[in-house]
Amino acid sequence: MPRLPTPLTLPDHGHEHNEHQDNTAGDHAANGNGNGARDAAPGASGKRPRPGAARRWLRGETATAWAFVSPSVLIILGLSVIPVAWSLLLSFQADDLVTPSRWVGLGNYHALVQDPHFSQAVRNTLLYTVLYVPLSIGLGLLLALVLNQRIRLVGVYRTLMFVPFVISATAQGVLFSFILDPEFGAANSVLHKLGISSQGFLSDPGQSLLILVAISLWSGTGFCVVVTLAALQDVSPSLIEAARLDGAGRGHLLRHVILPALTPVIVFLLLWQTINALQVFDLVYVTTKGGPLGSTTVIVYFIWEQAFKNFTAGYGAAAAYALALALLLVAAVPRVIRAVRSRRENHRLEGAAR
Repeated sequence: MPRLPTPLTLPDHGHEHNEHQDNTAGDHAANGNGNGARDAAPGASGKRPRPGAARRWLRGETATAWAFVSPSVLIILGLSVIPVAWSLLLSFQADDLVTPSRWVGLGNYHALVQDPHFSQAVRNTLLYTVLYVPLSIGLGLLLALVLNQRIRLVGVYRTLMFVPFVISATAQGVLFSFILDPEFGAANSVLHKLGISSQGFLSDPGQSLLILVAISLWSGTGFCVVVTLAALQDVSPSLIEAARLDGAGRGHLLRHVILPALTPVIVFLLLWQTINALQVFDLVYVTTKGGPLGSTTVIVYFIWEQAFKNFTAGYGAAAAYALALALLLVAAVPRVIRAVRSRRENHRLEGAAR
């Protein structure tokens, strides 16, 4: 019969630990001093930081953090917070930036309501916004649908669509001022060869604002194309394929599948383009300077004209805050609509649960 191996047994660590503690206690007792009991206490070997040292360390960390953050804080205060507060106080004063100001309260705002030039600027801005925003989003959606197809050199076409957007409005204004010059511009030269009479373009009060909208569409549509194209590429192909298998045509596919998926992007573009349209200035300044006959005077150009041309800074500040209030309302409308919809949805779900 083969010999069985001897079974292995684990040592009793608890017993050894107790014996070690007993021996240690005996040694300390034999030494006859009280330091042995203190050293045997668990955790006595680690030194606790003093409260004063920890407080000094935290102060040093705080000072280092403020040293890194303070340049940004100073820039924000100097270029944003302080100018906003100062212009708000300025809107309640009669100030020409030279002589001492005089407090007039709401007088500047009352004058804005009765000013026909401000009313004309508001009408021009609203007309520009109403024309530019839907056209830019609609053209952007149409071009994005085309560029989302598998066509040859599609990358080149996408790049060409976006290039005008990166060109500054000042450069666009200078370029189109030469092209649309009534006497020596290339546009009238082409129209003359086509047998069409010369047009005034930017010098015609009936055409100037529409020409500015066209220039803005040439540059601003590229942004809508890029954003919409990115959203189109995120639409689930399986969803589109399922709709096609169910017999949906292109129109039904666009209306019931693609547009609902693009709704958040369209809302974003609507808000973004509206804010940009209400703040248009540089293109007007370079091309028409508010003319002819005030037909292209928009709100921001009106503010600049009052503050730095007519030297009525308080009146211009009041107009600026009127524009700021309009922008605030534009930004708040989507949030209010979203809140109302979510509240109605919650009430509907609660009613269904009951």
